[in-house]
Amino acid sequence: MRTRPSQSLPETERLNTFPIFLRVEGKIVVIIGEGDEALAKARLIGQSSALIRIVAEKPAADLHAWVAENGAELICEAYRPAHLADAVLVFAATGSAELDAEIIADARAQKISANAVDRPALCDFLTPALINRAPVAIAIGTEGAGPVLSQIIRSRIDRILPPALGALARLAASWRDAVERLVPKGAARRDFWTSFFEGAPARAVAAADFDAANAATEQLLAGRPMTGHVALVGAGPGSADLITLRAHRLLMEADVIVHDALVPEAVVSLGRRDAERVFAGKRKGCHSKSQCEINALLVALGRQGKRVVRLKSGDPLVFGRAGEEMAALREAGISYEIVPGVTAAFSAAADFNLPLTLRGVSSSLVFTTGHDLKGAALPDWAKLAIEGATVAVYMGRSNAAEVSRNLAAAGLSPDTAVAIVENSSLPNRRLFHGSLADLAGLQDREDLAGPVMTIIGDAVAGADFRHSTPLTQRTNTETRLERTMR
Repeated sequence: MRTRPSQSLPETERLNTFPIFLRVEGKIVVIIGEGDEALAKARLIGQSSALIRIVAEKPAADLHAWVAENGAELICEAYRPAHLADAVLVFAATGSAELDAEIIADARAQKISANAVDRPALCDFLTPALINRAPVAIAIGTEGAGPVLSQIIRSRIDRILPPALGALARLAASWRDAVERLVPKGAARRDFWTSFFEGAPARAVAAADFDAANAATEQLLAGRPMTGHVALVGAGPGSADLITLRAHRLLMEADVIVHDALVPEAVVSLGRRDAERVFAGKRKGCHSKSQCEINALLVALGRQGKRVVRLKSGDPLVFGRAGEEMAALREAGISYEIVPGVTAAFSAAADFNLPLTLRGVSSSLVFTTGHDLKGAALPDWAKLAIEGATVAVYMGRSNAAEVSRNLAAAGLSPDTAVAIVENSSLPNRRLFHGSLADLAGLQDREDLAGPVMTIIGDAVAGADFRHSTPLTQRTNTETRLERTMR
């Protein structure tokens, strides 16, 4: 008598269905139904190279159009068991419980696996949620948990897979025989394919440069060491769910993450757990590394063959000093790329439901810093502000009084609307509003410890101020202090 091994899975962890991939190229799959359920199955099976036969006595217009566009066989008559001839799979999608059960019984009599849409008790197999990166396919099933959960999981996995994965897999297939001849089995071959799928060949395929991808693969086969790669990545304004899909993928692949002070831990933690993390924060009055040291670090890591993510708050090309880092990497011959991020001006405007441009009011937008507005001589773009441009001021709290005074002296009306956001996009953000004349008081707000974004212009008047505090309203701390001094 055979007994179950002690190390086997508990019953609660055993699958009631076993996932397989069925070869359907050139084989017939039959779908019986006339409406949306039949169309959904046709679209699913249409992602394969199967021959699709649809039986529908009175096909809906959408189904009829899909058949015409995709070259499927359409039989416009009432269902008969003969319609199942030579099929490898059958889908009953009639909407009628009785007819679906009849179709399933007929299929089983002909030894054909069958599925009745939304009737799991009748099904010989279940259709998964599918991620198609042909020739790569990922099928997701949740057994009794229902299709909604499968689709949610599919959506999350789909987001982290590069769009060019299928093209990369096809390139890998073209090199497979050469790799098996030239690269020993075991660790060496695993290292080769890891470098292929995560290194220079993959980056070249993503850029649709297949000549470069083949050249990089030849370099790998020759055993020549690959240089590293640096991605200058925008981390967004703070909220982890505002980072881009490409940024997330690169973080998951990075060997080293070099991050700024304003990048929250929640964003840095999206990277690989075993990735080395290097803090390169630069905040006012506190620099952990100089820009020259950061440039040298990126070059050194690239020469070591590391995949590096240089993670910058907001967008790397907006006050991120990316120009200096790009110049250093170019000079050293280290490959790099730029991954845009959501800059703080955009997220602050979203926090306020504020249109940065407004037809008939403001048709241009200026990004600047408080330092640029501090001097007696204003930049030429200050004329644009007077003519109606929206001005987004980064890092402007500590010199808000000079910003206000200088803009007013240049001719901008003291009544011009102003919106201010601390910790834009984060749950602890705070919103304030007022006029250019009120802006000077921002400089004395010692309670604002987070990064502050200031937006100035006539378009600001169109914002939603229901959750904002007037700049002229005194804080509780200030009120208590005044009472103490009395």
